[in-house]
Amino acid sequence: MILKIVCSCWYLWQDVGEHVAARTVKQEEEHGHKVHCSRERSRAAWQAIEEYLMPFVERERYQILSKCRLHPSNDLFRDQEEHKIHVDINEWKCGYCKKSFRAEKYLDQHFDNRHYNLLNISDSKCLADLCGALHCDFIMDSKSTKTKCNPAAVAKNRHLCESLADSCFPLNQGPSASRLHELFLHQFCDAHTCSGKRKLFPKGGKKETSVFYLAISILTMMMIPLFYLIVYLHQSEMRKGTQELRRIPKVGRKTKPM
Repeated sequence: MILKIVCSCWYLWQDVGEHVAARTVKQEEEHGHKVHCSRERSRAAWQAIEEYLMPFVERERYQILSKCRLHPSNDLFRDQEEHKIHVDINEWKCGYCKKSFRAEKYLDQHFDNRHYNLLNISDSKCLADLCGALHCDFIMDSKSTKTKCNPAAVAKNRHLCESLADSCFPLNQGPSASRLHELFLHQFCDAHTCSGKRKLFPKGGKKETSVFYLAISILTMMMIPLFYLIVYLHQSEMRKGTQELRRIPKVGRKTKPM
C-alpha cells in the first residue's frame, strides 16, 4: 500500500515537472522573435574564418578593419556564441543567466527566446550572407556528395569572394595586406570553379597546424628519454673501457727477482 502511494506521488510529481517545463518553453516561444539570419550558417561562416583565415592574419599581425564584413563585429550572433559554455558532452550553459541545457540546439533556442534583446539587429549584419564565398556547405557537411555545378551560382560566389579580398585586404595597405589578399584568393576564391581542379583551403588551417605541432610534441617527448638513454650507455661504456685500461699494466708487470 505504501509502495503504491509512493509510486503515485512520483508519477504526479513527474507530470507536474513536465507541465512546468512545457509551459516555460511555450512562454519563451510566445516572447520569441524571428531573426532573418541563419544562426547555423553564420556559425559555419565564422568557423571557416577562424580555422582557415585567422591563423594567417595573426601570423602577419594584421588588424582587420571593422568595415570588413569578415570582422567579428559584423557577426550578428558573435556575442551570444561567445557566451556559450560547453561544460560536458551533454551539457551546455548560458553565459548570461547560467541556465543549463542538454544540447547546443536547445541553448540556441534559449538565446532566440530569452536573450533576443542582446542582438544588434539595427545594422542587419548577417555573416551567413557570406556563406557562398566561404564554402559553408563544406564546413557544415564535409562528407556531402558532389552536386551538379551551377556556373551562374559559381560566378556569383566568386565575385563575392573577390570583393571580400579587395575590401578586407586592400593592395594599397602594405605588404601584409597584399600577402593576405593573395592568400584569400587562393584559400577561398580559386575553388569557385566548375572545372573541378581546385582544392578547398589549399593553404591548410588551424586544425592542420594543431595536428602538426601535436605530432612534433609527441615525437620530441619520445626522443628525449632515448637521448638520455644513449648518453647513459655511452658513459657506461667509457667507464668500463677506462677500468680495463687500468688493469692491463698490472697483468703485464714483471716480478722482481729475490
